[in-house]
Amino acid sequence: MKKLATVLAAFALASVAFAQEAGNSDVLVAGLKAIGAGLALGLGAIGTGIAQGRIGAAAAGVTAESPEKFGQMLIWFVIPETLVIFGFVGLFLLR
Repeated sequence: MKKLATVLAAFALASVAFAQEAGNSDVLVAGLKAIGAGLALGLGAIGTGIAQGRIGAAAAGVTAESPEKFGQMLIWFVIPETLVIFGFVGLFLLR
């Protein structure tokens, strides 16, 4: 997790440095909006992947023991998808 935070901080600082070389504040604002939009969607997707991996493993175990709970486990498996949807909405709001 520390590696991911370090990489994200490096990208954020590098983009600000490139934007400052342009010398135009509009370019800086556009660059920061693009970074924010990318982070909104990317971090939402990463969170969804982590959550669905763990929930999916547990749901597979529950479904193997009692197949009648498949529908309930499917709902629990789909709930983390809302993170990506919120990130997608954030992406469009920042554009």
